[in-house]
Order: sequence, then structure tokens, then C-alpha cells
Amino acid sequence: MEIHRPARFLARDGGASARAELIVTDTTLVIAPTILTGRFVRLEPLAHTHIPALVAAAREDPELYRWTSIPQGVMEMAQYVDTALGWREAGTALPFATVRAEDDTVVGSTRFFLLERWTWPAGHPDARRSGFDGCEIGYTWLSASALRTPANTEAKLLMLAHAFEAWGAHRVCFHTDVRNERSRAALERIGAQFEGILRAHRLAADLIPRDSARYSILAGEWPLVKTRLQDLLTTQR
Repeated sequence: MEIHRPARFLARDGGASARAELIVTDTTLVIAPTILTGRFVRLEPLAHTHIPALVAAAREDPELYRWTSIPQGVMEMAQYVDTALGWREAGTALPFATVRAEDDTVVGSTRFFLLERWTWPAGHPDARRSGFDGCEIGYTWLSASALRTPANTEAKLLMLAHAFEAWGAHRVCFHTDVRNERSRAALERIGAQFEGILRAHRLAADLIPRDSARYSILAGEWPLVKTRLQDLLTTQR
């Protein structure tokens, strides 16, 4: 990620209660903690204080995580959180704890990562923007009690709105294990476009080189995807 000029960016989403501050130096991008709030879930900046609740959420039904490595112990979850926070400090990720709004229960986690700021030529309109040009959404998991609820749908709505409307991103992408039919169906249901298979792309939960199915949403596709997500939330209430 190449950053060449000092800048500050402060924005609020139209459809969510959110605050994001980007502080750019000539060598790094520091992302201030961001809270995204909806009717059903609140995405809080991931912190060490979430560790016990994350462990409790992950232990509800470990069999759910066949395709995703989710820590089950306190020490393992602490390492998971430490890694995520290290990425945030490096300016490459923005991790969240997913909190159920009605009872403030932590039900999982998700994050923005592989944050990209493209090197636009001087004078180009996008050279003056402070938001990210592209990113990935992933490391998403939910407890058993949060499945078949609006939690995942609203979290995606909040994050995509933040990426496209606050940052002004051109593209958001997703990767999932090619064998994970549930995840692939969920992405296709909201209108993410399948781009292809990346062979031996990442280490799988079962410790083999996994093939990843790649999906993306472009800025021009966001209005339709947003409507789909809002419609899904209506049916899931």
C-alpha cells in the first residue's frame, strides 16, 4: 500500500451510526476505531476485553466451523485478537466484534482487511480522496445462536455501506473455501459476483492448501446490493 501525502478523513454513514478517522502519514495509514450500529447488531472495534465473550460464542457449536479456523480456548482467542489488532495498527485491517443489539451479547467477529490505497497520478480526481480504493471483507464467523437471524445480513449492510459510502471504495471482495457451499450461497444471494477459483490460495481449516472462490461487489453494483440486503432484513425480522 503506497501513501504519499498527509490527509485526514472523517465521515459518517447515511444508513448507520458510524465514525471513522483515517490519519495518513507518508509511510503508514492508522485507522482509528470505528463503530457501525444497526437495529440488530453493533460492530464494535475488536479489543482484548471481547476475548471471554468470543470464546463463549465460538464454543456454542464448534462443528459449525468446518471451513474456518475459530479459536476455542482463551489463549488461542487472545492470539487471534492480537493478530487482528496488529493488522489494525499496521493500517491493513479494521476488525470488529459483532454484538447483538438487544442484549449486548458478543455473537462473533468480522473485519475489513487487505485495505488498498491506489497510486493515482497527480491531478486525477481520485488522487484527492482519503478513503480506500479496495478492500476485502472476511474472517467472518457467528455463534450458533446468531445463525438464521438478521445478524450477518445487517453486518454486511453496515460494512458495505461504510466501504462504498464513507470510504468511496471502488471494489469490495470476498474469498471463501470453494467447498463452503453455505458461504458461497450467502454471497450470491446478496448479489456478489463470482469471479473464479484461486487454486491453492490460502491454508484451509483442515490444514491443506485450499482453493478459494472469489466474489466481488463494485461501486456501481452497490445500490442494487444495498436494496437486496435491506429487503432480506425485512424478511428476516
